Amino acid sequence: MAEAQDAPKTVYNFSAGPCCLPKEVLREAQADLVDYKGTGVSVMEMSHRSKTFTGIADKAREDVRRLLSVPDNFTIFMFQGGASLQFAAICYNLLEDGERQSANYLTTGTWSQGAIDEARKYCNPNEVANNKPSGYTTIAEPADWNIDASAKFFHYCDNETIQGFEFGDGFPFDRVPEGQTLVCDMSSNFLSREVDWSKYGVVYAGAQKNVGPAGATIVIVRNDLIAGHRSDTPLLCDWETFSKAANTFHNTPACFPIYVCGLNLAYMIEQGGVPAMKAKAIERSSLLYDFIDNSDGYYVNRVEGRFRSRINIPFRVCSNDELEAKFLAEAAKVNLIDLKGHRSVGGIRASLYNAMPVEGVHALIAFMGTFKENNPAPQ
Repeated sequence: MAEAQDAPKTVYNFSAGPCCLPKEVLREAQADLVDYKGTGVSVMEMSHRSKTFTGIADKAREDVRRLLSVPDNFTIFMFQGGASLQFAAICYNLLEDGERQSANYLTTGTWSQGAIDEARKYCNPNEVANNKPSGYTTIAEPADWNIDASAKFFHYCDNETIQGFEFGDGFPFDRVPEGQTLVCDMSSNFLSREVDWSKYGVVYAGAQKNVGPAGATIVIVRNDLIAGHRSDTPLLCDWETFSKAANTFHNTPACFPIYVCGLNLAYMIEQGGVPAMKAKAIERSSLLYDFIDNSDGYYVNRVEGRFRSRINIPFRVCSNDELEAKFLAEAAKVNLIDLKGHRSVGGIRASLYNAMPVEGVHALIAFMGTFKENNPAPQ
């Protein structure tokens, strides 16, 4: 008989990805880990062509469609390779054979920069605007954007995980040329707000940011865009081939990540769906931003207010590396983990994904207050 174990300690995980997950979801996955619903096998070892796994995947897709009100004329794929693989797949599937074509790319941070860098291998990307000179804290007014009306598509990232820059409901859709396909990387704010599908042709998101474990990528494509890819499209980037495969799985998918994503999607529905997730995102981020802004400059977030992310909040502690190292070490001792900013920018970053309870934000704020009292700003 297994020995009784102490209750697990409360840890608040502010990791930018893989994201924290609801304890209810983890416990259900744990309960069914060895024997899924009486089948005698784990999801990790069952055939992806089996009736049982087909049901798991179908339910996950149905719940994505329900949560985001995805119209029937869009196909929901669950690929491998992360959102980064789609940087190439988008070009292969939306461009044509022949002379190099153009595509509009809006650069607002590290991930949109990665997208345009990859696109240079396949087309002549037109950079609509680039906010790097501002430290990715703002962007030129849409009226000043450099837009190619003849481009094949328009790509942007809705929320920059590293820089904490988010468009959200404020993206200027009227600046996208009429008839031009709008493509959006929503990895880190996926399922945290509604989506107006009349505006988009392709939406993609790495699941590990807000949906489930690393390994699955949700790609939602309007059906008229699936066929007609370049002839040199690699098999694993070919949307059309996958659309024709049984259950849209041409090869073995990331079965267990898809399963856990499915559990979390169902849990989100139980919790009130996207409207509830959106309200919680606003509540969590408002609490933290208010504290930062009222810290007399001890803590600083430099992103312009209208572009501040509700999900990923980077900040500095007196712009002092040594103080930030101490902040991270002491935070970890009180079970506030993975607050270190990305290696490219440093500082601190708190990622407040859908599964982050508001209690976690309160705990972080309490710690920040105590740290400020005990560690005066360097003179």
